[in-house]
This record gives sequence, C-alpha cells and structure tokens, in this order.
Amino acid sequence: MGGAVHLDDVLNTCLQSGSLAREEILFLLSRQDSAEIDAIKRCADEVRKVHCGEDVHIRALVEFSNHCRRNCNYCGLRRGNHDLARYRMSVDEIVELAVTLFHKGLMTIVLQSGEDPFYHVDMLSDMVREIKIKTEMAVTMCVGERPHDEFRTLRNAGVDRYLLRHEAANPELYARLHPDSRYDERMGCLAGLRDLGFQVGAGSMVGVPGQTLEHLADDIEFIRQFQPDMVGIGPFIAHPNTPYAGSLNGELDLSLKMVALARIVTRNALIPATTAIGSIQDDGRELALQAGADVVMPNYTPLQYRVHYEIYPNKRCIAEDPVHCHSCMRMRILSVDRTVAEGAGHSRKKADQAGLIPGCRKREGIKSPPLLPRRKSLV
Repeated sequence: MGGAVHLDDVLNTCLQSGSLAREEILFLLSRQDSAEIDAIKRCADEVRKVHCGEDVHIRALVEFSNHCRRNCNYCGLRRGNHDLARYRMSVDEIVELAVTLFHKGLMTIVLQSGEDPFYHVDMLSDMVREIKIKTEMAVTMCVGERPHDEFRTLRNAGVDRYLLRHEAANPELYARLHPDSRYDERMGCLAGLRDLGFQVGAGSMVGVPGQTLEHLADDIEFIRQFQPDMVGIGPFIAHPNTPYAGSLNGELDLSLKMVALARIVTRNALIPATTAIGSIQDDGRELALQAGADVVMPNYTPLQYRVHYEIYPNKRCIAEDPVHCHSCMRMRILSVDRTVAEGAGHSRKKADQAGLIPGCRKREGIKSPPLLPRRKSLV
C-alpha cells in the first residue's frame, strides 16, 4: 500500500474479504484512540454476525491434571514450580463428571491438562470411548504435544477436536517462551492434527515479555494462512513462580484487537472469549463477545482441584460453585444480546467444506455499517 492509510478503507476491506496486507494488520494493531478501537471491534462483530450468526457456544472445561513435563517460562504449571500442589483426576471421576455435565445440557467437554505422561494414550482413549458411550457430547482434548501415532489413536477413539495453541508464530519469540520445546515440532503437530481430521484449535498470548506488534502481526498472518477451526487468544498474565514474575500483564484493548483481527481473517472460526480476558477485567468476556468471539468455556473442574490449576494467578471464577457458573454464563451471553447455542457447535469450516452452513448467513461482501465518519486520514 502506498501513501496514507485510511481507517475506513481498511475496515471496508475487513468487511468485504478479510484479506489484509501485513501493513494493514500492523496499522489496525497500532490504533490507540478509543473510537478507532471501537470501530475495529464493531467491524469484527459485523463479520461474526454474517458468517457465524448470534449463537454463543458453551464448552464445559475440565482441567483434569496440573502435572506438566514442560518448563515454559510463562506458565504456573511448569515443572520448575515446586510450590504448586499437584493433582490428577481419575478416569472414573472424569467420565462421571462428563455424564453429569451432559445431563445439564452441555454438549461439548474440553479435557485439558498439562503435558502429563501419566495419562498414556490408551488411558485417554478408553476415557474418551466411555464418554462417547454414555453421552452424546463432542470431546475436545488439550493435552499438549504427542507423537503423531498417539494423535491418530485419540482420533480413532472419538476425540473430535484438539486444542494446541501455537503461542507465538515468530520462531525466536517461541524459543524464548519455551526453553525445552521446538517451534518446528509445534507447527508439525498442528499440521498433523489437521491431516488426521481433527477440528484444530490454535491461538496465542498477547503481551508476553519482549513481544512487539510485529510479532502479533506474525500471529494474525499465521492464523489467516492456517485457518484453524478454533482460535484462542488471551492476554499474558504474569505468574510469581515463573521467570516472568513481576512482568506487566497483557493489555485489554490490544487483546480485544487481536480477537477482532482473528475474526476478520478467519471469517467463521470458533473464537472463545477466554477466561484470561475476564481475569484482567470483570466484563472482559462480554467485551470479547462484542469483538467477534462466539464461544465461552466455563470451568467445571471440581473445586478441590480447580484452585490448583494455576497457569496464571487470580484466575476468574476460581472459587465459584459450578452450579453458579452454569447460570452465570448464560446470563452473560444474554446480557450482550446473544443467544445460547443448543448443539455441539462443530467446526463451520468443515461444514463449509461439506456444503453445510450451520447457523449463519453465508455471503461474500458485507454492507458497511457506520464505523467511522468519512473520511478520516490516519498514518
């Protein structure tokens, strides 16, 4: 792009196609004026309305183990954190909880843990098969990097979706965050999961030490190229028992701009309003829903375990009774004039490939809403 860049012109591109040049991505990320940021969020919300509809999907998050073999510099579950009380839920506990959640009307369970070798692939597979026999739930798994043959075994056992955030699309930044893992292996796992037919979730953090707008643009360009079925984006929150103790947390506005850009470049991906966004501001999840998000993941981990799944401190709803979470999340969705989805909420991208478009009005070209007055020149 040559010459001055105009916000209304860039937003029109966002509405019509989402095919943003890197210069345009950086331009949007650099906006600081509150009116401009609001315009970006409204634009993303309009894309969400057209390509996804009004439904918000509720996923039941169960954090079944806080053991982890990794030593990531930002995460409170890192093996070097010796102050953390570790726990593991039994397979029977997990299956029983899944059945309870299914009878509450929840149609997706997200089984998340640290990278814990205790749960070998046969154990995980048997657990998933039991859940599938006893419920009609979609099963999402988030247990980190595994060998390709183990991913295949999990897929054959009935795992529908796999979340593996790429965390940072810039190799140098990734290496600084992950001293004992490799960027190429992470990206290879994501590609392998897609090849096996999983609905694949990627995503990144906003505001980690040393991160620049160029790094964030790398993340948006990766998301645009890879087109994951799901995209999880949330702010970095410093944990006191990590090398990043005392670092500044990620900013709300920048996190919301990243959520908005993820919506704009993917069109119809499933994008959660993350707990981390709600942890840095009380209404953060509602703001994310108004910036293009369409998924929430309330925590249904039993209270005696939940307090110890401390990826970051001061986690939202860490001591809330799950019964309260069940009604609270629905009220939050309704408070922003959205509807609670009833089904499992499978990938729209895979539905598109199959010629099915659930719950959205698929069309190219969106009539531009009043985002900003014409014409404001911004450089």
